[in-house]
Amino acid sequence: MTLMSTPLGQKRLELLRELAPKATMIAFLVNPVSPDAVPEIRDVQAAARAIGLELRMFNAATVPQIDAAFADMAVAHVDGLLVGTDPFFVLRRQEIVARAGRLKVPAIYPFRDFPESGGLISYGTNIANSYRQAGIYAGRILKGAKPADLPVMQPTAFELVINLKATKASGFEIPPTLHARSDEVIE
Repeated sequence: MTLMSTPLGQKRLELLRELAPKATMIAFLVNPVSPDAVPEIRDVQAAARAIGLELRMFNAATVPQIDAAFADMAVAHVDGLLVGTDPFFVLRRQEIVARAGRLKVPAIYPFRDFPESGGLISYGTNIANSYRQAGIYAGRILKGAKPADLPVMQPTAFELVINLKATKASGFEIPPTLHARSDEVIE
């Protein structure tokens, strides 16, 4: 099973560009010790170059490094924030969302957990559906199926979640085209 989270960084960057069309410098919060960091960075950098954005990397693998990264983002005067897919960030989502709010820039996250915690917008795999599929596979294996005979499953649908309360509090407007494409709007 794969969650396909890392390859979606390009799409998240495009959505952030749609949310903040005048943005020129985007902060990318990434955990440098994550095994997915290198391909995620490579893909997002290529996407940034393709749409004419400057991408500034901010590394964080610990809570003090998250604090330092956001302090550096404030000094750099970034125009938007893209948060990487590392599970460490999901665990620290409330702190990250709060810091992004104080930074007063539009931010996009990899999972719905962030908008549910007050973040602006997310685009990614529906983790609950993926875990449900993993449970089905576990059941099949327990009933005698050989794991090697089961195909690798990957998500076929991704969700765009918008937190309208966060957009109102931050003063950002969601473009109608983005709003129309959303899978869920949190009021």
